[in-house]
Amino acid sequence: MSVNFNQLSNAVRFLSIDAVQKANSGHPGMPMGMADVATVLFKYHLRFNPKNPTWINRDRFILSAGHGSMLLYALLHLTGYKSVSIEDIKNFRQLNSICAGHPEYKKGTGIETTTGPLGQGLSNAVGMAIAEEIYRKKFGSNVINNKTYVIASDGDLMEGISHEAMSLAGHLKLKNLIVFFDNNKISIDGSTSLSVSDNYKKRFESYGWNFFDINGHNEKQISKAISKASRSSKPTIISCKTIIGFGSPNKSGKASSHGSPLGDEEIALVRKKLKWSNKPFEIPLEVLKEWRKIGDKGELLEKKWQENINKKNFKIKNELEKNFINSDLGELESLIAKEKAKYFVSKPSLATRQCSMASIESISSLLPQLIGGSADLSGSNNTKTKNSKIINSKNFDGNYIHYGVREHGMSAVMNGLALYGGLIPYGGTFLIFSDYSKPSIRLSALMGLKVIYIFSHDSIGLGEDGPTHQPIEQLTGLRAIPNLNVFRPADINETLECWEIALKSSGTPSAIALSRQKVPYINPKNTIENRCEKGAYVVNITSHESNVTIVASGTEVELALKVQEKLRENNIHSKVVSMPCMELFDKQPEDFKKDIIEQDSFVVTIEAGSIVTWQKYIKNKGMNIGIDQFGESAPYKDVYSHFDLSEEKITSFIQNKLRE
Repeated sequence: MSVNFNQLSNAVRFLSIDAVQKANSGHPGMPMGMADVATVLFKYHLRFNPKNPTWINRDRFILSAGHGSMLLYALLHLTGYKSVSIEDIKNFRQLNSICAGHPEYKKGTGIETTTGPLGQGLSNAVGMAIAEEIYRKKFGSNVINNKTYVIASDGDLMEGISHEAMSLAGHLKLKNLIVFFDNNKISIDGSTSLSVSDNYKKRFESYGWNFFDINGHNEKQISKAISKASRSSKPTIISCKTIIGFGSPNKSGKASSHGSPLGDEEIALVRKKLKWSNKPFEIPLEVLKEWRKIGDKGELLEKKWQENINKKNFKIKNELEKNFINSDLGELESLIAKEKAKYFVSKPSLATRQCSMASIESISSLLPQLIGGSADLSGSNNTKTKNSKIINSKNFDGNYIHYGVREHGMSAVMNGLALYGGLIPYGGTFLIFSDYSKPSIRLSALMGLKVIYIFSHDSIGLGEDGPTHQPIEQLTGLRAIPNLNVFRPADINETLECWEIALKSSGTPSAIALSRQKVPYINPKNTIENRCEKGAYVVNITSHESNVTIVASGTEVELALKVQEKLRENNIHSKVVSMPCMELFDKQPEDFKKDIIEQDSFVVTIEAGSIVTWQKYIKNKGMNIGIDQFGESAPYKDVYSHFDLSEEKITSFIQNKLRE
């Protein structure tokens, strides 16, 4: 028997309905409403290969409305991805099932990104679309020509990040970005009219997007809109008028179908209305075969693409493999060693933001996959160098993006750049504005992406801009995120070493906090070894009989060395430890940690910010010196003095404590 379109869509609907019901948790309404749009996309337009989910030129499909995750899992299972079995679907939202409550990125599974926090997936997609343009420019449109498709909800478009990312997408004319807006006019609280009266058409046209209105349950209208969008010279949003909970006699079009199981009685009525007589999780063989045929088409598409690559020349094939598979960092280690040796001779006094710029300038000449940018602070973050070539709507043959004042959007776009494959994004803003980037940084860490966040103006040392711009709790907040390395280098060589670690950290994002004020070169000897790799090391020791250990990071290492000299003048010997990365230090063997911070030593920690993350190092003997209140507006030396962060005050504190 022939299988019609409704049967294909209903297979998606009922896998979603049944999984949510069995889990007694989830969001059935969105998959029921968007099943027709998704079926048209997968059947007629999406280029993908379930047998090779990492095919470089595949179209990317992003479910930004992550609460409707069963839509994605149903599609992956039906089209033949091995990553999602029927047992996984039966275990929706259960421990160790790939079918988590919201999609969680796992390379090679068909789940392209982690979504759930609304607006994030949509913004990741902008990064993926930029990456596609970069590679298409590099390899040619016959080699790279994929599209990025997104399903977004009302909630995605309410979130402020959607404005940032979609404005940037329009500015860059990302023509291969196509967004389906699930315009069902329902949110958890009820009708979207409770909180939104936007004119979406005017909104997106003002960004420089196409805007199409269609019936999201009309197969021909959906397909025609996708075809039209595919030929466009700018990004497109297709507003799909859908009915949430489509097919439910009592809950369709209502908030009650949004975030709760339908219930056995209502599901029975849906089965009757949509003429689906199959048992829970049962897909008729003919319907499953038709869905598998849809998946099988991708194998032929990839084969033709591979043949096209082979015809061109092996140089392109090797370059593609180098970019996407090998993640080649070339002669990075020898470059860093050479730069460190150079600076050991010159011993420059520089702000660490300047040190970072020097590092980027050297590294970017070696690594073309490094894609930089800044949230309109290029001159302050020092993220732009003489090697930076600007990416714009007319030319993607570059390595630097002007993100504008869009920290939240920039960070999510960087995640998309990393997810596409082969690129290493870094982007800058002030450390205080890491608060705007935090949700995206958290997702970088959750997904294990190699994304590098550059945060300058890292303390009260920025001075006159005052407490609105002086970070206090930001380092503590970043250090609280699992699987994020937070670096605070003390001079040029530490900065180079932190950059090297960040570039080598394949499963961990990095945040590098940098100073506005200058710091001296601190290291008494040059080593090929990366001393920051273990998180901390001894900079100087006045005697092996020392009974004081001073631990500091960043600009406060200079202060620690000055305190050490003052103590020596008073016949108190000490050891100064630089700790550029707590996360790396905390992972070291106990013997190493005890050697660096001796248990019987009087331990003093110094950082011009919150002391919360430092308390673990002093045990019962020692003191944490920092700031747990907002800063002040004044020249930075005056601000440091105001908060007792001077060598005289700290020396006095230590002497008084030792006398107790």
